[in-house]
This record gives sequence, structure tokens and C-alpha cells, in this order.
Amino acid sequence: MSKDSFSFRQFTVRQERCAMKVGTDGVLLGAWACKKPAESPMRILDIGTGTGLIALFLAQRFPNATIEAIDIDDDAVTQANENFAASPFADRLTSRRAYLQDEDEQERYDLVVCNPPFFVDSLTCPDDKRTMARHAKTLTLAELARKANQLLKTDGTLAVIIPSENKTTMESECIFNGMSLQRLCRVKTKMTKPEKRVMIEFGKHADTIYDEVLIIGDDKYKALTGHFYL
Repeated sequence: MSKDSFSFRQFTVRQERCAMKVGTDGVLLGAWACKKPAESPMRILDIGTGTGLIALFLAQRFPNATIEAIDIDDDAVTQANENFAASPFADRLTSRRAYLQDEDEQERYDLVVCNPPFFVDSLTCPDDKRTMARHAKTLTLAELARKANQLLKTDGTLAVIIPSENKTTMESECIFNGMSLQRLCRVKTKMTKPEKRVMIEFGKHADTIYDEVLIIGDDKYKALTGHFYL
């Protein structure tokens, strides 16, 4: 394995074309999203796919699902399609260049996933592509909530991973757009430390909120990700 690729059990993710490399956030969301026992999404949209990592995780987990992945960067779309073509799930995965804001509202999905840009108020970094991937000037949380609500089926789910400081904003935007918090996972490096990331699922119907804590590297983390790592 080189810095240009990352090998998992069933697929390899090449990343030389992408500004944002394979990271823990994508691994966690791909392994965690849509974990209710009764759920088995048939149609999935991955927003800001980058290398295609999250889409590949979901393709492995849900063998009957078809997954569309979008990104605004041409190199990312090319990279994702290369990774999809080399995977065992090639016939169920597609990537295309698109802005979420332009997606056809007649299209409806069982699951929408996103590891959104997370720097809302900060100086941009000099690498334009890395800046675009990390900064919310290309996709605000308000736009994500509004468009996801339009694209989800009545019983569909939006799953995101965001910095903990953005949780209140994300929840407020989803509530404003008619969605309710259904699952929450607080991601920590140690139990005694505050969470750095949160994974959240929203749906169009109010439900009992399932709230959990995940410690990076502990047994629960290994159980969640163990089907993917070599």
C-alpha cells in the first residue's frame, strides 16, 4: 500500500487525483450509516464523494443497493469512477460531476450520505482543491438540509459526519426543513475527552433518538469497521 492507494478487504481506493485522502471520517460514516436492523436502502446518493470511499463501503454493506456519487471536482469524479470500476461492485456504482443544488427533485433516494465541507468560518488554505473540499463555501449546511429533504423518499434517511461544533446548526437546519434527529453517535479519541466529530441521521418522521458514543480504536470501533480493514 502506498500513499496513493489504500487497500481494504474487498476493494482498493486510489487517491492520487484527490485533494482529500482516505480518512477516519469517511470510514466511520460508510460503516455506520443506516444501521437500523430493518433498513436496507435500495437507492443511495453520496454527496461530495471524493475518492468514492463512502460509496464503496455502502456498496459492500448493501449488496442490492445502487449508488450514485456526485462531486464538483472533475478529478474526484474520474478517481471515484476508476475506483468503482476496479471494485467488485462496479455494476452498482456511478460517479458524475454535479452540484447538489442542481439535482433533480423528482429523483428520490432511500439514503443520502455526506461528509460535508466543515470549515465554516476560517481562512482558506492555499491548495484550491483542498480548500474546495474542506470549506463550506461550496455547500452550506442549510443547502445540504434543504436539498436532502427534497431528494429523500418519505421514509428516507440523511446521514452526515460533522465537527461537534456544527451539530446544533445542522440539527436546526434539518428541523427547519421538516426532518427530525433519529440517530446520534459522538466520536471520541478517549472517553475522558470531548467528542471531535458527531455522526447524525435525520428522517422525515419523528422517532426515538438513539444516542451512542464511539471511541476510536476500542472494541465497538473494531466491530464497526472490522469487515473492511485488512
